[in-house]
Amino acid sequence: MNRRNFLSTSGSAALAAGLFSLPAASAEQVKSGHPHSDKLGWKISVQHWAYRRVPLFEGLEMAAKVGLRYFEPRSILQLDARRPGVNADENMPEEARKELKSRANDLGIDFLSTFADFNGKPDQARRMLEFWKSLGVEVVVTEPSPKTLDMLEPLFAEYGMQLALHNHQRGKSEYWHPDIVLDHCKRRGRQIGACCDVGQWTRSDLKPVDCLRKIGIERMTSFHLKDVLTVGDLDCRNTVIGEGAADCANCLKEIHTLGYRALVTIDFEHDSPALQHDMVKNIAFIEEQARLLT
Repeated sequence: MNRRNFLSTSGSAALAAGLFSLPAASAEQVKSGHPHSDKLGWKISVQHWAYRRVPLFEGLEMAAKVGLRYFEPRSILQLDARRPGVNADENMPEEARKELKSRANDLGIDFLSTFADFNGKPDQARRMLEFWKSLGVEVVVTEPSPKTLDMLEPLFAEYGMQLALHNHQRGKSEYWHPDIVLDHCKRRGRQIGACCDVGQWTRSDLKPVDCLRKIGIERMTSFHLKDVLTVGDLDCRNTVIGEGAADCANCLKEIHTLGYRALVTIDFEHDSPALQHDMVKNIAFIEEQARLLT
């Protein structure tokens, strides 16, 4: 089943499941795609963590139902209900990898990035890069030990892939501050850059627009768009993009000013029965900001 057939035939089943009872305007938005974001070179993606209640196979279907064409798997999350011991990582059996590739292709979804964990061993790193490269991944978002960067840099260069250092909030990540990220990137090739998570910067009491300017286009490898309710609260709740304190409109304006033309990944944490409605709102916000910038 191709993407067009999936979107046209999955509506009734999704309504029954309570996953896609969207207003007509929202359903029309799903069908129309993201023309303004496409014009700016923004590829709207979603982190699997947003759909963590379901395995990857089901998460891909939910993402396709809201019109997304890109998906960022998370290595700690389950592949599918039939294989409870298999995660979305390099240990996946070959038949499962082929099925994953086929399902994503049928849904019209590409894997351009993944969020994965390195254990510090070169053989695991090589197997990981081989695995994800076979699925089309270009960027690995991660928070490795700084001690492993000397080992990882040449491997990423060999595979023609990029490592994006992600910033969880202060106290939970070695890369929480942009100055720290830039220090680790210093004297390294373009294979090593930043995954800029604006919501986590906001939790860490940093101004995300200033952080984006500091990272700059030279090291901006990936972009996680997250909104949160409160500035400086390390554990504050995530909210719909544009409804919180992360200044998301100006963050999008800034990446456009910098010339960023790559993944804009929705990193949404707040799971509720309204998840699909919230996801449509997230996408609509990005598309509207893109319209204002074109």
